[in-house]
Amino acid sequence: MKNRIAAVAFDIIETVFSLERLRERLVAAGLPPPTLETWFAQTLRDAFALEVTEVYKPFREVASATLQALLVEHDLPADRSRIDGVLDGFATLAPHPDAKAAFARLHAAGIRIVALTNGSAENTGKLLHDAGLKPFVEREIAVADIGHWKPRQAVYLHAAESLDLAPAELALVAAHPWDIHGAGRAGLVTAFVARGKPFPATMMAPHITADRLEQAASQLVAVNG
Repeated sequence: MKNRIAAVAFDIIETVFSLERLRERLVAAGLPPPTLETWFAQTLRDAFALEVTEVYKPFREVASATLQALLVEHDLPADRSRIDGVLDGFATLAPHPDAKAAFARLHAAGIRIVALTNGSAENTGKLLHDAGLKPFVEREIAVADIGHWKPRQAVYLHAAESLDLAPAELALVAAHPWDIHGAGRAGLVTAFVARGKPFPATMMAPHITADRLEQAASQLVAVNG
């Protein structure tokens, strides 16, 4: 990390905002509580499969299709209202408790902040606004801008270019190892929010590992001295 960090991009879903509020919606739809983890993992699996075969589909469309399959698997009606009742919960996610402190720490150090998401810019903006984080965030950068999902390197390079920065001047904060790996391969500084989980040995190791968002922010500020 030879360059100063000029900006930090935060992954949004799971990194800044918890998925936990979706669990009750899945249960209300008739699915067992552990379905949350299964559904999200399958959504990422299908999105990544589409990406490597050069097909782009937006987040909601992929999440809808995987949820429909799970409902059918559990012998439940897979009607539109039931699916939308779950998917609409993405607009109500709560931030992790230390998110605001992390954003404030970077902002106070003069480091620009952006959101970089596989979700939609519109939903991301709403989440940030409702959580009181929007004043810290310069812009929401969504994969729909270029029609590719993270962890494709083009997404991270697009983020850096849109900020008029070299990749090494931009850092990514994420709780997903695949996101950290993709950003690292693209030349970004990476900060992994572990929350007690190990980082896979097969992927490009993060520059920074922290248990919490606030700790990751403090370490990124320290990089600049």
